[in-house]
Amino acid sequence: MRIGYARTSMVSQELASQIEALEAEGCTKIFREKISTRVKHRPEMAAALKLASEFKEAAPDQVVILTVHEMKRLARNAAELMQLSADLEGAGILLELLTGPLTGVYDPNGMGSMLFAVLAVAAQLDRNYIREKTLEGQQTAARKGNHGGRPKVIDNDMLTFAVALKDKGTPVPEIARKLVIKTGKNAGEHPSVASVYRALADAEEAAALAAVDDGLPLRPQPARILRPEGPLTPEEIDLHERLVAQRAQLSAADLQEEAHW
Repeated sequence: MRIGYARTSMVSQELASQIEALEAEGCTKIFREKISTRVKHRPEMAAALKLASEFKEAAPDQVVILTVHEMKRLARNAAELMQLSADLEGAGILLELLTGPLTGVYDPNGMGSMLFAVLAVAAQLDRNYIREKTLEGQQTAARKGNHGGRPKVIDNDMLTFAVALKDKGTPVPEIARKLVIKTGKNAGEHPSVASVYRALADAEEAAALAAVDDGLPLRPQPARILRPEGPLTPEEIDLHERLVAQRAQLSAADLQEEAHW
């Protein structure tokens, strides 16, 4: 006794060819559904397994087969495939594939169990390969300065200024009004208060981690002028010039805002 199952992952795809092949194979009942592979629970698949199990319970000596057009209609990943194998094995149901290199009938309690084991290993290897290639691509992009994600609204200079204002007791909403976005579609505007809160929280977390492990970099790297009476280092001079330019920019922005109001 054959129970058929047909599935497509998109509503626009047709089921007719699968159903025709299942009918030609003599399936007593055919369950069909159009459901995305991202959906974990497939009600028609569950119903097909339930009916097949009921037939097997009613007639233990009867050979009951779950028939599908091809392997990819069964499961999304190795975990689901192994679970299906366990369900079939527990109920004493055979699996039949009508097309593909593995065409045939497989008994999960016999040699067919090797099929599921091999496919599970192959699926896991494939996922590991994809993960490794993704990490390699991310590392290559990082070496080129592209760290992915959305561009920063608050850059390191702005964050240094924001942290200094916060240390002086300046409220975060006021800090946001004193910062000006330098690049991107929002250039010239103030960052949102929420963005400032997030940036300050990230800076605090980085500082806490750096206190535990000196090898972890802070964001931003702290640069403090400790010797105002002595000669400054090139880094201190550069930071001083950038802060002065930032203050001048902020003053001009404040004047424009006051004139607007």
